[in-house]
Amino acid sequence: MANHPDRIVVWPGYFDSKVSRRSGRRVSKNRSVANPTLDGLAYAARSAGIRKMKREENISHPSRPNVREGRLWVSTADALSATGSDSKEGILQVIGSAWNSQQSEAKAAEKAAKKSGPKVGDKRGQSQRKSFKSGKGRKPSDRRKRRK
Repeated sequence: MANHPDRIVVWPGYFDSKVSRRSGRRVSKNRSVANPTLDGLAYAARSAGIRKMKREENISHPSRPNVREGRLWVSTADALSATGSDSKEGILQVIGSAWNSQQSEAKAAEKAAKKSGPKVGDKRGQSQRKSFKSGKGRKPSDRRKRRK
């Protein structure tokens, strides 16, 4: 790979929470995400304040040739000024924390939506929540006792 001093390459595998540090994860567990994608990485980098980036899809990391995860080229000057860090590791930590917070917020919103039930006007969702009462509100165990 050619040397590019004006840009940094960032791989989604750097942020995979299922991978150990020895296997290629570059950020701490609390800044990593489950199932990282190139789209998620680009979105997290944008939310961290990085504007100059280039995406390359279907590229595999040299140590993981069977996984075509893609890579993100980030302008070094833009990334350093946007994140306020002085190294690639600092940039990765900022991107990782932004990505992790986005993912945890999405999970919380999904959990809240699931807990609230179907929306008003959603006939299909409401019909699946109906309870089937038989015997004028009696429990099945009460009906058995009465038959004897």
